[in-house]
Amino acid sequence: MKLTVLPLTPERWPDLEALLNAKGCSVARGCWCMHYRRSGAQGALPSGTTRAQADRADLKELVDAGTPPGLIGYRGKVPVGWVSLGPREEYARLKRSPVMKAVDDRPVWSIICFVVPSEHRGQGVAQALLDGAIAYARKQGAKLLEAYPVDKPGRANDDQMWFGAKSMYDRVGFKEVARRKPQRPVVRLKPT
Repeated sequence: MKLTVLPLTPERWPDLEALLNAKGCSVARGCWCMHYRRSGAQGALPSGTTRAQADRADLKELVDAGTPPGLIGYRGKVPVGWVSLGPREEYARLKRSPVMKAVDDRPVWSIICFVVPSEHRGQGVAQALLDGAIAYARKQGAKLLEAYPVDKPGRANDDQMWFGAKSMYDRVGFKEVARRKPQRPVVRLKPT
């Protein structure tokens, strides 16, 4: 699938909101792609505020600060998918993860999650987002890309595939560098 894949900027924020509010995106709507950016206790929320509302506000703050926390894929002018990526150090929870902890001390960019609304699944959107993520990371000077896909025989539940399928990474040349849990490899690619 041919998509235009662009960084999330303040002008594109309404497109991300549309994506996360679409059918099939309830998991992403619950964390606004902030889950892996934090580690440890979050502290008390302001009265009347849900965790999802606080996460939305925090992600918007990141976007408004000028550092895109991910990319949006467009079919024409319609947003059809999202991928969260950036330097590994921006994802504090990875340090504590038994599955996604650092393999070594090399600087890497991490691809954390994909969000594709139900109506756009099965059409190659995630693969096109991955291609866009590789190109974007290369332009940003990343020397190594890392991801934490799901590797299950047969089809997995869509709601559990936000990390992407290993086969998708295999198609573009990612190589497995660790596997700390049977169905969760760590894969890497030099985006040259």
